[in-house]
Amino acid sequence: MTKQNLSTDKNVWMVVIVAALGYFVDIYDLVIFSIVRVQSFRDIGIPESDMRTDGEYVLNMQMAGLLLGGLLWGVLADRFGRIKVLFGSILMYSLANIANGFVNDIHSYAFIRLIAGIGLAGELGAGITLVSESMQKSKRGYGTMVVASVGVLGAVAAYYVSELFSWRNAYFAGGAMGLLLLVLRVGTFESAMFKGVAHKQVARGSLRMLFADSARFKRYMYCLLIGLPIWFVVGILVTQAPEFGNLLGAPVTLSAGKGILFTYLGLSLGDVLAGLLAQLTKSRRLAVFLFQLLIIATAVWYLSSEGITEQQFHRIAFFMGIAIGYWATFVTIASEQFGTNLRGTVTTTAPNFVRGALIPSTLLFEFFVRQFNLITAAYLMIFLLTGVAVFALYKLKESFDRDLNFEER
Repeated sequence: MTKQNLSTDKNVWMVVIVAALGYFVDIYDLVIFSIVRVQSFRDIGIPESDMRTDGEYVLNMQMAGLLLGGLLWGVLADRFGRIKVLFGSILMYSLANIANGFVNDIHSYAFIRLIAGIGLAGELGAGITLVSESMQKSKRGYGTMVVASVGVLGAVAAYYVSELFSWRNAYFAGGAMGLLLLVLRVGTFESAMFKGVAHKQVARGSLRMLFADSARFKRYMYCLLIGLPIWFVVGILVTQAPEFGNLLGAPVTLSAGKGILFTYLGLSLGDVLAGLLAQLTKSRRLAVFLFQLLIIATAVWYLSSEGITEQQFHRIAFFMGIAIGYWATFVTIASEQFGTNLRGTVTTTAPNFVRGALIPSTLLFEFFVRQFNLITAAYLMIFLLTGVAVFALYKLKESFDRDLNFEER
């Protein structure tokens, strides 16, 4: 191997490492609210009776920010480059998290989580796009697997920081890590594929191109739909663990913070397993399908666990995390479905639209809760969302070894 090849490989893996660290901070900031929800709400005077619904309000504001930010950063990534998006998004969510440490009322809390959500929206999509375009097509699955498996450990860090420090300091820590990451980003290079298309007379980051063509729009929607169950598991089944545990007759109040910890430990392992399965079978579709079945199995296990103990909950949360660990594979599929001039837009909006889809999922869930009860509503939602995901997966073409050096016309 020549010195030039060695240097290129080193640069590519540096991109992977920096993207993984960025996603680590992204996940920390994304889940910190779910972990400190109860502690922070008590401190600012939220009544116990309002904890669950006010929690959904703040979380939905954060998810709305992800929706808005997905559009903003996605278009910017295709028009001005992946690196600029990484810098801008990190700066925004870092400052927002620092501001979050100063809130004293529910509406300020929710507004700042909206701003943080907009900032958080740019990190993963730009990172995965950069990695996908920089690595050989036969190996890019390993790169995105590393990004996701390292990144989701940010949730583990969020739990331990929240255990050691107050909820306000936990937000300050997230902001500080983001600002430190900006220093590490300085030497990261831009994607060669983006540089190539930047000089061509072709539309880049065009939402009109994405939505005006019916076939392209359907392809995009199918990419979104395969990720729907992921955030329902995290945002509802795990985040509302105290409420589910109460109905299941848990002897002690289940901790959502510890649930997040074990879920993301499982998710980190799941990302590795899904990535390896896709590489070995040369099929990302098969990997995602098997993980959908695992989501159903683990959710049913959780919702049918009468008298669930704290230890049982941690074990189930870990396996539910494994089941939703196709997250990196889902984002990689979205990235591989579209040309270089739309790839940043798609890869950035897709995970954020899936996160934002928790809003309508929550509304439908609450409708089912009013009609039936919390447990039955969760059953209905998990079967509905996984069914939709499997249908969408069936409609997508396999993209495992696709050459990504092409444009959408």
